Amino acid sequence: MASSKTREREVESSLAHPDALDGSNTPAHRAVIAKTARTAILQGFVGSLLMVAGSVGVGWLATTSGTLIRLPIFIMARTSPVAVILCTVMLCLGALLLLRSWLRIAQRIGGWNPSSRPVLMRALWMWSLPLMFSLPLFSRDVYAYIGQGRLMLQGLNPYTNGISALSNYFSLGPDTMWTEAPTPYGPLWLWIEQGAVWISGGSPDSGVPELALIPFRLAALAGVWLLAVYVPRLAALHGINPDRALWVAVLNPVLLINFIASAHNDSLMLGLVVAGIYYASVKRPVLGIVLITASIAIKPITLVALPFAGMLWAGARAGWGRRILRWAATLAISVGLLAVAGVVNGLGFGWLGALQTPGTVWIWYAPVGLVARTAGSVVDLIGGPGPVVKEIIQTVFTVVSALVIVWLTVRTPGRGIGMGRPIDDEEGFNKTVLRRMAWAFAAVVILAPVIQPWYVVWLLVFFAVTGIPDGPAIRTVFYLTAFFTLIGLTDQLSVFGWIPLAVVRGVAIAIAVLFIAYLVFYDKKTHVLFRARRGIVKSRS
Repeated sequence: MASSKTREREVESSLAHPDALDGSNTPAHRAVIAKTARTAILQGFVGSLLMVAGSVGVGWLATTSGTLIRLPIFIMARTSPVAVILCTVMLCLGALLLLRSWLRIAQRIGGWNPSSRPVLMRALWMWSLPLMFSLPLFSRDVYAYIGQGRLMLQGLNPYTNGISALSNYFSLGPDTMWTEAPTPYGPLWLWIEQGAVWISGGSPDSGVPELALIPFRLAALAGVWLLAVYVPRLAALHGINPDRALWVAVLNPVLLINFIASAHNDSLMLGLVVAGIYYASVKRPVLGIVLITASIAIKPITLVALPFAGMLWAGARAGWGRRILRWAATLAISVGLLAVAGVVNGLGFGWLGALQTPGTVWIWYAPVGLVARTAGSVVDLIGGPGPVVKEIIQTVFTVVSALVIVWLTVRTPGRGIGMGRPIDDEEGFNKTVLRRMAWAFAAVVILAPVIQPWYVVWLLVFFAVTGIPDGPAIRTVFYLTAFFTLIGLTDQLSVFGWIPLAVVRGVAIAIAVLFIAYLVFYDKKTHVLFRARRGIVKSRS
């Protein structure tokens, strides 16, 4: 009989023979898989702990109020250049260990079968729970949420007032970029913001302001939980291996970093829309539309999902008449619920006017933003209306993305985008509709002037539930995950003005680039994942 270590090596070597273990779900096999994956899980757990430790020095914290900033450990970690650099090193190494753990756990599992699920769920919670206790990382949007909650408590309209309408608004640490901007969020998120601030005492000078962070982290965790439940279910509906989809999308370090460590409301938004699409796919359309509407009431971008939910409701054999009626009913239910919410909070549909708020910035790796900014700068240099040119270019691509969504919605499922004749069976129809929806969201993201790392997570989830095959597709996921992990580590670090930010950021860039290069080119375990014809274990789907 092979020794335990020999058996572990056999499981890991199944990277070259991925189907060898499929279908095995005996207690002995589950125990071997759990033991084999233990190192990867612990490595990710250590990575999460290092990120928490690093957040003490470079995570976002309200620096002119609150209790944490007065504690000696925070004073030492944030005022000494050596301590700040040490925290940066811990933060970067932690996130990069999490990246390596994500790659390695699939190799150590050795195959996608029922034995995989408990191991993946254990990894998810062990990697996620430590991040619940970190300071906000890589983004201070959560402080904007707090400011908007204060607006609500004081009876001010966050759709017409920026956070700067508050007295001492700067004391809770929001990014100055957003202090003049109206909130782009829906009524449900405004209520969550209002409740979070109410719990904390309502102002920077009363209660314990840091308590306001807790509800946002819980909301983010709830979103991850919804994804952990419904991504596998939705994938299984379409004949896609559910455990592989869970690993690709939900355990992905870019998701965990941006949803839990950064506490973005995209987590709850995405969890609700995925749950809604699942129920629409299993012929519980009203529940599905209600959940999608709740997602819209977090961030209205998920309006894009509504026409596809209507198509799922209409079914594979629906003619144009039935399809139009289902679209109308879907819109009526959703608009009705949002109207009720607008009446209750007294703000109506004010969020419609704030939808362009995120489009006021650009990011260098967003193609449209780069083109628009470059063209505007060139026109400026020759004395022309640069800002007007930039705005026109961005508007044109926004219109193009809207037209793409319309085309994807009205095309007969089964035609276009590589499809042949119309699809009559429900499973094939549903899968096609969801793949169309994934491409619709891709159009919104790719043709926008700004692409945030957490926007890419939306696409990852939507494509994962309809299948990301081995080969170039999954390697693209690996490269994008590494890239956006690097972007997160080098983008927003909280550093006091007298500490040289260039040095701190340089340390982060050097560590991230070197570690990722090691994973791609030199790590004996992970470099094969980035090479052609030597991909990750295949699923039997």
